[in-house]
Amino acid sequence: MCPADLALLEPHLHREALPLKSPLETANAPIRTLYFFEAGIGSMVAKLRQELDAEIGIIGFEGMTGSALVMGADHSPHDCFVQMEAKVLSIDAGPFIAALSSSPTLRLFLLRYVQSLHIQTSYTALVNARLRLECRLARWLVMCQDRVEGDRLAVTHEFLSVMLGVRRPGVTVALQVLEGRGLIRSNRGEVVVRDRAGLIVLANESYGQPEAEYARLFDQPA
Repeated sequence: MCPADLALLEPHLHREALPLKSPLETANAPIRTLYFFEAGIGSMVAKLRQELDAEIGIIGFEGMTGSALVMGADHSPHDCFVQMEAKVLSIDAGPFIAALSSSPTLRLFLLRYVQSLHIQTSYTALVNARLRLECRLARWLVMCQDRVEGDRLAVTHEFLSVMLGVRRPGVTVALQVLEGRGLIRSNRGEVVVRDRAGLIVLANESYGQPEAEYARLFDQPA
């Protein structure tokens, strides 16, 4: 982001710490606040009805909520909440939209992120349709590790069942498979990554291409 565009946003940004499960967006409701992540992870969740939901995208320090506003809409199509305790910069929708209107370069820059998020979610759809649960879990763990410091991921079986769109017993079995291969250590409320390279191999080429596209998009001049 160029300094001039950052200057449009800075007076309206507020630093916050958000606990686990804090709501960030509500499906089919107006977006009133946007969040730029500094640490932690947000989860975008699609839902057909109660108890029938699944994660479709994750947001870390590389990203933001409020993609619909960048695209010119004002409602979120999905729920979004804090998946791992987060530090964010928040901004109300009003001044954010005003900044977009006054700076075409800001919108173009943020559209690159929207494109990268679209690629991530499209790969998630492919992975969920075609790969075994342990491969999907391996990809998800590596993606989360990209967005946190260290090898420890604070996550429960309940959360994993939503993230992967499966029942909790399936999560338990998948974790046992990865632990049996020496790729992770699973504790109560925590997964420790032991062999990142092995997880990437197990992910069966589902990890890497969206990440490379993100790097390509943001290597472009602003």
